Amino acid sequence: MNDRADVVAKPLTGIGDCSVRIVDRDRVAVVAASMPAENDVAELADVFGLLADPGRLRVLVALLEGEMCVCDLAAVSGASESAVSHHLRLLRAHRVVHVRRKGRMAYYRLADAHVRMLLDVALTHIGHAPAAAHPEHDPSSGERS
Repeated sequence: MNDRADVVAKPLTGIGDCSVRIVDRDRVAVVAASMPAENDVAELADVFGLLADPGRLRVLVALLEGEMCVCDLAAVSGASESAVSHHLRLLRAHRVVHVRRKGRMAYYRLADAHVRMLLDVALTHIGHAPAAAHPEHDPSSGERS
């Protein structure tokens, strides 16, 4: 059984003071212990900030279909090659996309399954895409290819 205690809220008077009531100390302790480090939270906020830009999201959604070069990404996203290159530079810096070079050409892809899953879940959430749609799936199964 949880040790529930109501702590009387008091005005914020110093850095160590708290104006929040703790109802379930055990639950608060478990959650506090599982919180990521501050630098991890900051990095996550940076990634979500990158995803908040519609232009970058169009590039990432295009990459759900597989590897593409800057020219093709510009054509499909409706952005200039310069804008797409800038988006890709930021996305690479935050390990959201990877690049493969072949001669003078550079081909971009999503960095890993976690990025794909994040995009899939977000698209499913807004009702735009079926759950777990991946280009790797067998096209004969009726799933998106």
